[in-house]
Amino acid sequence: MKIITPRNFESFVDSVTPKLSKQNEKLVQSILLDVKKNGDSAIKHYEKKFGGTTLRSLRLSKKEIDDAYCEVSKKEITAIKLVKSRLSSTENIIKNLLKNSKINIDGIKISKSFSPLESVGCYVPGGLARYSSSAVMSIVPAKVVGVKRIVVTSPPNKKGKLDPLTIVASDICGATEIYKIGGAQAIAALSFGTKTIQQVDKIVGPGGPFVTLAKSLISNTTSIDMLAGPTELGIIADNSADSNFIADDLITQAEHSSESFCFLITTSSKFAKLVNKSIVKKIKKLKRSNIVTKSLRKNGFIAVCKSNTDVIKLANKLAPEHLQIISKNQNKIADKINTCGIILIGKYTPSSASDYLLGSNHILPTNKFGRVRGSLSVLDFVKLGTKIESSKSSLQKISKYLKVLTTAEGLPNHYEAVRSRLE
Repeated sequence: MKIITPRNFESFVDSVTPKLSKQNEKLVQSILLDVKKNGDSAIKHYEKKFGGTTLRSLRLSKKEIDDAYCEVSKKEITAIKLVKSRLSSTENIIKNLLKNSKINIDGIKISKSFSPLESVGCYVPGGLARYSSSAVMSIVPAKVVGVKRIVVTSPPNKKGKLDPLTIVASDICGATEIYKIGGAQAIAALSFGTKTIQQVDKIVGPGGPFVTLAKSLISNTTSIDMLAGPTELGIIADNSADSNFIADDLITQAEHSSESFCFLITTSSKFAKLVNKSIVKKIKKLKRSNIVTKSLRKNGFIAVCKSNTDVIKLANKLAPEHLQIISKNQNKIADKINTCGIILIGKYTPSSASDYLLGSNHILPTNKFGRVRGSLSVLDFVKLGTKIESSKSSLQKISKYLKVLTTAEGLPNHYEAVRSRLE
């Protein structure tokens, strides 16, 4: 990994942050329009073109779901159920905070209520790895809050099959429909609907560049959770940390894809060299070493800062998806970080564990969107409803101020609609 001593943080962050490529925008747009016009036949065409598979049907049958259980071990099923249980506990606590409320302001009755969305589409990636855990992370919050229709789409292999553990995880967590489609064509189907697939109200879940771009392009007609691109891991560590642990954690996220964005921020140049040395040593013995090597060479770096103040400033500007902090003053540093998707404190809280079983959701904002939102949760699957009832006397009390405001804004008829009621 490159070892850098950044000076101008603004220009440094801009130079190292991966950019969302738009080179395929025309292609993705054409796929969306084709699926919108030609539906199922267009989907099958793109699955053949990009995935090499010929699909007769898009939706998984009950038999295919039942058969998937025969292809996974009891240990795998137990592990999936544990992920579901722990995440459900967290999401239920958040759900219980969403209390319906009634407010009375000078006789004006206002009620606020939380209701689940009617339908959601959960995109579960495939390709370089299996992502059954992502099925759990997207389905569970929707199920906890009471979404009635939960649709899962995931790319099939060349034989037209889905990963059996993804199928089982989706079924265990409460998916109502599972489809063998991936890429931009899946996002198009969920957004526009086809003969086989009814459109949904919102699309959630991470994906590759085509999926991320497709979600961006349909977001003006269908709600989405976030643009969750390639994974990001930042680590803040000082020389009290174990350099081997840091190396392991950087490798962990780098193995997702060659586009992963992984970095270390420290105040010790000596520690930076130790971590780099450990990575070089470990890579020689790794599975998926080609992906890890390409990722860390292309996007990885170690930034050596002069002080903890600079460390905090740089971390906040980089705003990574995951931020691990392993240092003498780790809790004080964590309190000053407010832009990351998730903050993981201490040497026993690696991002790899939070991706599965710590009870947190691993669908997190990337591309600096941690500045404005956190992980996927029940909050993504509810709508805040508002009802208001006013009386004549309540309207009378505010009428003169309404006249002032509507006159100031040049909208006199707004006030007339109120005045006529008070005569």
